[in-house]
Amino acid sequence: MSHDPVLVVHGGAWAMPDEMVDAHIRGVNNAMAAGWRVLERGGSAVDAVEEAVVVMEDDETFDAGRGSFLNRDGKVQLDALIMDGATLRAGGVGCVERLRNPVRAARKILSESSHVYFVAEGAERFAAEHGIPLCKNEDLVIPREVERLRKYQLRSSNGGNDLFAPTISHDTVGAVALDRDGNIAAATSTGGTLNKDPGRLGDSSLIGCGCYADNLSAAASTTGWGEPIMKLVLAKWTADRIAAGNLPEWAAQEAMNHLKQRVDGHGGIIVIDAQGQVGIAYNTPRMAWGYKSVNKQESGVERNS
Repeated sequence: MSHDPVLVVHGGAWAMPDEMVDAHIRGVNNAMAAGWRVLERGGSAVDAVEEAVVVMEDDETFDAGRGSFLNRDGKVQLDALIMDGATLRAGGVGCVERLRNPVRAARKILSESSHVYFVAEGAERFAAEHGIPLCKNEDLVIPREVERLRKYQLRSSNGGNDLFAPTISHDTVGAVALDRDGNIAAATSTGGTLNKDPGRLGDSSLIGCGCYADNLSAAASTTGWGEPIMKLVLAKWTADRIAAGNLPEWAAQEAMNHLKQRVDGHGGIIVIDAQGQVGIAYNTPRMAWGYKSVNKQESGVERNS
């Protein structure tokens, strides 16, 4: 039985200023186009979410890949996870500093390793051994982020700044998809939070926290303040609600309510089940999102489920 494919992407949930809206919408539309090309020709959901996320990693608008936030030491450290709902196989990397597209390395781990997760130099070594070229960390750093870190650290030295305020950008990217074979997948990629301590890992690349996929429940990808999302294992929490019979639209909104009420967290989530039903929700002022099916395409920053 052939299924009509569906793709959903996100590009961050926060108090996005008006002047950044167009770049975010353009970025998620480009990501959808790349992922949809895979689904349209009968490709897998895993391939589709990988390609969609790669586009956003390459887009300096987002906090993923080149142009990501800098950590306290002025370096880019990247995390990513990809998961296949058909097999429950997953691949993740954390704290990598020399990979332009960490989701590519995550995909290699999913496909070619008996392990699920590699970090730091070990992840980079695995990537290099499997044909993914390494870059210099400086290649991932852009002047905008050097200046952003400088201003942030200056304000912090004067007693200001809440590192996790909704007004601080949380431009983590992600995608979920259903393919023609009825399989679902999810991928999430991030540069983490501004001025984070070196070695800090957020929710994005942790299985069940910022990313999860299981054909028997749902595929989900989150964005936002990572520590509260981790505490709730929020992607799996949402998938479990759907496995219990709730619609993805409801489960996504409930996840955001749970995030706020239980641990005072903020962020967003996209979710899809094996019937192609989707949920898009966030409890921040805005989230960049995009949706595409055979009959419909839409994107924006203002919609809640």
